[in-house]
Amino acid sequence: MKVRSSVFASFILMFEVIGIALFLRGFFPVPVKSSFSSKNKLSDLPAEPLTGSSPNSSRLPHPLFKKVVVMLVDALREDFVFGPSGHMYMPYTRHVVERGSSHSFVAKARPPTVTMPRIKALTTGSIPGFIDVVMNLNSPALLEDNLIWQAKTAGKRIVFYGDDTWVRLFPKHFMEYDGTTSFFVSDYTEVDNNVTRHLDSTLKRDDWDILILHYLGLDHIGHISGPHSSLIQPKLLEMDDILKKIHGALILKEAEGSLPYLLVLCGDHGMSETGSHGGSSEPEVNTPLVLISSAFKRKVGTEKPGVVEQVDLTPTLALGLGLPISQNSVGRVIPVVLEETSLRDQLRFLHLNGHQLSCLLKDSMSNYEKDAGFEQFRVAEKAHGNWMKLYIEGNTSEVLTNMGKKVLKQYLEALAAMSSALSKQLGKYDMYSMIAGMMFVFQLLLVLLLAMPEALSGAAAVDLPVLSALLSLPFYLLCLLLASVHVLVCTSAESSCYFCSLSWGLVFAAVAFSSTLFCILISIATRRLPLGPKIQGKSPLRSSGGDWSLSELDVLLLAGTVGHTLSLASSSFVEEEHQIWYFLLSTLCLAVFQDVCRKYFREQRGSGDEEDHILPSKDCHSSAHAKAGIYSEKWLALATPPFTLLCCRLLRSLNQTGVQWAHLPDVGHWLNSSENKMVLSLLAAFCLVLIYFLVQRRCSWVSKVALALGLLGVYSYRAAVGNVLFPWQRYGQTMSKGTVEARFVYVFVLGILFTGTKDLLRSQIITADAKLKSRGLWEIYSGLVLLVSLLFRAHNLPMLCCCLLIQTLMAQFIWKKLYYDAAQTTIMHYWFGQAFFYFQGNSNNIATIDISVGFVGLEGYVEAPAIFLTALSTYAGPLLWACHLVCYLSSERRSPVAVSHGCYCLALLRSVPAAAYIVLVTVLRYHLFIWSVFSPKLLYESMHLLLTTCICLFFNTMEQSVSKS
Repeated sequence: MKVRSSVFASFILMFEVIGIALFLRGFFPVPVKSSFSSKNKLSDLPAEPLTGSSPNSSRLPHPLFKKVVVMLVDALREDFVFGPSGHMYMPYTRHVVERGSSHSFVAKARPPTVTMPRIKALTTGSIPGFIDVVMNLNSPALLEDNLIWQAKTAGKRIVFYGDDTWVRLFPKHFMEYDGTTSFFVSDYTEVDNNVTRHLDSTLKRDDWDILILHYLGLDHIGHISGPHSSLIQPKLLEMDDILKKIHGALILKEAEGSLPYLLVLCGDHGMSETGSHGGSSEPEVNTPLVLISSAFKRKVGTEKPGVVEQVDLTPTLALGLGLPISQNSVGRVIPVVLEETSLRDQLRFLHLNGHQLSCLLKDSMSNYEKDAGFEQFRVAEKAHGNWMKLYIEGNTSEVLTNMGKKVLKQYLEALAAMSSALSKQLGKYDMYSMIAGMMFVFQLLLVLLLAMPEALSGAAAVDLPVLSALLSLPFYLLCLLLASVHVLVCTSAESSCYFCSLSWGLVFAAVAFSSTLFCILISIATRRLPLGPKIQGKSPLRSSGGDWSLSELDVLLLAGTVGHTLSLASSSFVEEEHQIWYFLLSTLCLAVFQDVCRKYFREQRGSGDEEDHILPSKDCHSSAHAKAGIYSEKWLALATPPFTLLCCRLLRSLNQTGVQWAHLPDVGHWLNSSENKMVLSLLAAFCLVLIYFLVQRRCSWVSKVALALGLLGVYSYRAAVGNVLFPWQRYGQTMSKGTVEARFVYVFVLGILFTGTKDLLRSQIITADAKLKSRGLWEIYSGLVLLVSLLFRAHNLPMLCCCLLIQTLMAQFIWKKLYYDAAQTTIMHYWFGQAFFYFQGNSNNIATIDISVGFVGLEGYVEAPAIFLTALSTYAGPLLWACHLVCYLSSERRSPVAVSHGCYCLALLRSVPAAAYIVLVTVLRYHLFIWSVFSPKLLYESMHLLLTTCICLFFNTMEQSVSKS
């Protein structure tokens, strides 16, 4: 069965997406949880250890606190409180930390550092998985054992105000609540006022036991303008005043002889130097934790904050309120909180924490008895029993005190060891789904590679022996073998596998498809052998002799692509991947410059005399005009590679990215500073004008007018939100959300896209007009450019300008004039797209995703548009270059098979690193640091593959149109 290269590549990509989805389903682990579905209860708590007699009663120490107020400030970095600017940002908090009755810590938050996983960590004590990044957009109810459920079950009355993620996680748990949306990042005032307005009345009442306040304004300011914005200090002063009000009210409410109150100030995660979060950098994972209570000793001097894990707050609050510790908690109680209690109570608290961790360890590790922490806990528990025997007998000697302190130390060491062992177990991977997805992807990749000579031949068609594969004996034997393996794995697996939960119909289809693919693979591999039949048709990569003929540029493109794939094996190269693409792009520009020099100097030197002999016989004016045109074309072609190199060097300075040097100042920071707003305004205006002239050339007059008005609306939107200025606008003018201006632009974007789609459909259905088709394609492209210019921040508009300018020059003077084939052109577009992904400030860290663009033109959070706009803005660089490739190969007068070759090469370029990467993350899945680096990269690779699949499907449509024309 013969199929076109583009159709073949599209189907391979679609099935690869399914394979990687299956792999991801197994790779993103289910966090370590107890297999018991029930939750911990007071009646299930262990007895107090006692040696030599029957166990003592299940005595619980009295609660440490009467009421607890948790003030959670979203994206509160530890240096905002404990750093050099802490006295200026939060003076009252800093005073309490240094001189008040408090304990302060730097709490380490585990990646992913986004809100919903961090709330789960704070309430369950467990470490959420990276898949919770996706679930963060639509948080389901939390069903596992957690602090909120335990408090409600114990009759505690809970009041909540703030981020509505809590309301979705804990429905029907709060006696009173008022939620505010966490995703509308343009609002950083009302979102906090809606919380504070309840404070006065709530603090005067006595009908609550736990008050939770989640403030979002600081996080929203970070997303909008970063941690060094002028808006940061006023917001932190506002938070400081609120903490002062709460602390004062709690002091006044405390009665003599009653239990004290506890005020907790914490952050769910930090904030990167760009204002975002989600990764594992120090500013993102280090958060302040301040515990304020009259139960603590007043400090007499400045102390350096200790370091704890964020999950340690869960058992500390549970024991402080007299509640059982959550079943899946990996945290350990903070010892200094227990210092003012009796030694017996301290030991009992630590014993309860150790028992809970040992039970979780038993359930999650098969060889738990050999774990050092578990052995230490058993030793400490036995020593605790001996101490209790002496204590009950009335021994009051100093020996008993020293013995108790020794037991206390043993418990603390055991808790630290067990907590560390559980934290290192990121989760239970579904290895069967991972291996099935990996083998599926590798089969597809091998078929794609073996079909290369046919796919890139002059016929641009691949002969797939589907029928012979289905009728062969190996196909049926493979089906039986794979079905047997599936039954064996699913019946003997200790834990549930996603692939085993599928219906038998789907499993049989997957087994049959995999068997067919293997048989096709063997058949194509046999054809590739020297004795196999030869493929007819001339390949663009072959010489007339039939052997592979690779130019210097071909060698560079192949070596660069393979080298980049190999570099993904290093975590450092993954973190700083942009450096690889910058290097490859610079090398490509030099190689292209060499080809240009060879064409216009060495190869044309011999034809110069012939030209001079012919020219005098023609009209002098026309010959002079032609000669001037050739002369200018030559020098423009020679100037294009150095100009591209210069643009790329300037764009590298626009946005610092990666991990190692992301904190360094760049041109983007300089342009966004308030004193340089006029410079940014002039630059943005110039860029929008240049964008118009670069894009409008191939559009209809209606689209030209719409594009001009749309770009004017883009500048108006940026002026409305305060990024740039109009000449008549003053610096102190009030900012708005720019909703009207953004919707004004959306109208023209839709109008241009509609006009382009109409022309494209007319050329496809009514008349095979190549000119009409070309205009439709470029109009769709111009609509996309207009939308991207709206979503890009003002300082990134020069990047969009350089992108369009390089595309125009390369298409006019390099790809067309040097007769580069479709494969070479596709690889160049791919390289440029990857480099521009990083030029716009992205990295392989989810913290660089700018979620604020998801709310451009929206009054509130609407899930589908927000996800679409965020994804479009993030992948704008690769998308623009891929769309330009479609337009270039489809609209230029090229071979009809060029579109097929381009689609096939694009599929191959994206499939190779994706397949290599899933092998890498499988091998390194248990390494905590490597896992935290590679997991976001795997998500990026998956999204890139999905984007490439959509582009290839569009390629197929264009190829049909080219064939008609």
